[in-house]
Amino acid sequence: MGIQVYWQRIPLAVKILTAGVVAVTTVVMLRPTSQPLPAVPVLPTQVQVMAADPRPQALTVKTQGTVAPRREIDLVTRVAGNIQSAAGNFVDGGFFAAGETLIKIDDRDYQFALVRATARVREAEQALATERGRARQAQREWRDLGNAEANALFLRKPQLAAAEATLDSARAERDQARLDFERTTISVPFAGRVRETYVDLGQYVSPGTKIAKVYDTSLAEIRLPLTDRQAALVDLPLGFRGNADEPGPAVTISGVIAGQRYRWQGRIVRTDASVDVRSRLYYAVAEVLDPFVADPATAQVPLVVGLFVEAEISGRQLPGVITLPKQALFKRNHVYTLDKEQRVELKTVTVLHSDAEWAWVRGDLAPGELVVTDKQAYLQPGLVVAPRTTLEETRVVGDGTSGQPGPGAGASRQALPLQAGSRAGN
Repeated sequence: MGIQVYWQRIPLAVKILTAGVVAVTTVVMLRPTSQPLPAVPVLPTQVQVMAADPRPQALTVKTQGTVAPRREIDLVTRVAGNIQSAAGNFVDGGFFAAGETLIKIDDRDYQFALVRATARVREAEQALATERGRARQAQREWRDLGNAEANALFLRKPQLAAAEATLDSARAERDQARLDFERTTISVPFAGRVRETYVDLGQYVSPGTKIAKVYDTSLAEIRLPLTDRQAALVDLPLGFRGNADEPGPAVTISGVIAGQRYRWQGRIVRTDASVDVRSRLYYAVAEVLDPFVADPATAQVPLVVGLFVEAEISGRQLPGVITLPKQALFKRNHVYTLDKEQRVELKTVTVLHSDAEWAWVRGDLAPGELVVTDKQAYLQPGLVVAPRTTLEETRVVGDGTSGQPGPGAGASRQALPLQAGSRAGN
């Protein structure tokens, strides 16, 4: 009875606070005891790798250029007159043989001039013969007089010299008239093709008139830009000139004509004697024999002057070349490799050449040494990683495992056709 009276005297706020404390204490005492979670092991970073395979390789350098004829000239007239005749192949794109007459200028005026010049030669020859006779007569007369010496004028030596000079001049005029007559026939000393004509039948031309642009079809040239590194790969020093004993590197030329790609074979025959001051590039000149003639036997189409082509130059054999994916390189010439404990090591390599996908390098990489090909940004020397091969084909066959490189790891990548190149700036 006393407890009940006492409880009733307690303020309501105190009762609520007491009930809350009791409830919280009960919940805390009755909650389950937490158990510590087991530690989660930290797995090493998985990285793709491929095995280094140093081997001798001949790198192929890619570059581009434009097809141009070996010789291209402007045909101009040396004499004046009306065009009397023109060959049927004297048209844009027409082919012609060496020495074939392309244009004939009206030669009648030059025939007449040659006849007149020939007549003057005959007159000069007659005058010289007459003067020689007079000189001999004068010499006999002087001897008959008994004088020991005779002066040149009495012996008609000046007159004889003048007659000889007149004959020489007449002969020169005759030769000039004959040359002008021959120049009414216009031909070219090489077999070629007409690129463009500027005159037509019946047109009057004066000396120096340009009548056509023609080019030699026996050879085509392509100037190919090369960087210093590319020139070293194909062993082309400045001033190189190929010959029969030391031919230049072989070149495969390819271009697209009418939507189809065709190929032609050629060789580097020389290099420019200097470096281009604007681009700092070397220029090698490739030649293709008989490039503008179709060959039905081989279905070979002719090259086209002005065609933009790609060129693959065969490089020299280099020892110890390693083929790696381009992504294996970072900081231009560094790679990560793995030691026997799968720890990352940093190594520097020499990049010989590269394209969009592959790089060809040399360096301190042992055969079979694993090279990391991805995630270089997350690695550092000494870090332990879990390697896995770049290609499924490099898995070890027969041991039931995967993800570990076998003895031939990376071989399937390195067996791909080697195309080193790129544009000249690589």
